[in-house]
Amino acid sequence: MEKKHENTVWVPHAETLPEPAGPGVTRRVLAYNQGLMCVENTFEKGAVGALHSHPHTQITYVVSGRFRFTIGGEVREVTAGDTMLKTDGIIHGCEALEPGVLLDIFTPMREDFV
Repeated sequence: MEKKHENTVWVPHAETLPEPAGPGVTRRVLAYNQGLMCVENTFEKGAVGALHSHPHTQITYVVSGRFRFTIGGEVREVTAGDTMLKTDGIIHGCEALEPGVLLDIFTPMREDFV
């Protein structure tokens, strides 16, 4: 399985490399180019995405599960189908209240993920 599939038109899930992204969290880098990146994050119940910020705008789509998100000091619970916009530099993080999957879209792409 290859992680570096920049500018690849077709990126089958089975050909992406799962990697640890913290206790109870697995990350898969999906399709991407220099301007845009799609990343799947799978969380076990109780897993935490620590508060952080980065110079990327990020949209998160909740594929499954229930999460408690903090974005810019505001805390809300979200479930499947919800989306969140995190502008570059805003402090954000989450906790999985049950097992779930988040799909993150970053612009520009996260070079630190490849």
